Amino acid sequence: MTTTLNSLDDIRAAAGTDLGNSRWFELTQDRINGFADTTEDRQWIHVDPERAAGGPFGTTVAHGFLTLSLIAPMFEDVIPVPWATAGINYGLNKVRFPAPAPVGSRVRGLIRLLEVTDISGGVQMISQITIEREGSDRPVCVAESVTRILA
Repeated sequence: MTTTLNSLDDIRAAAGTDLGNSRWFELTQDRINGFADTTEDRQWIHVDPERAAGGPFGTTVAHGFLTLSLIAPMFEDVIPVPWATAGINYGLNKVRFPAPAPVGSRVRGLIRLLEVTDISGGVQMISQITIEREGSDRPVCVAESVTRILA
């Protein structure tokens, strides 16, 4: 679901609301391996299906940071702002990984705009992103993201 925010005033007015959810992202072994290669985090629980079969989850699982990295396209899905001169990832306040994301899982982000404050040239948004796994009642990631939108 996309939320239409056509201006800084629209963003301000949306504070305190659920903005919607992103499309589903599949966590394939190829995606997990590519992330492992990029980050040089090749722990067996992520990249060795044979060894992971005997591990705590019975299969390989996605890196927590892989699920976290999907926040960028999830934001783009839910609140595109093509009119802005820049959208800046300013950081994170809180991040938790309450449940694993096994290989083959599908995840999506649910975004709630918690707070909007004015900054020079734009606004700063604090959003809660809950990354849910299809078929699970526990999220794989809950993060508080700080984003700046300049206009």
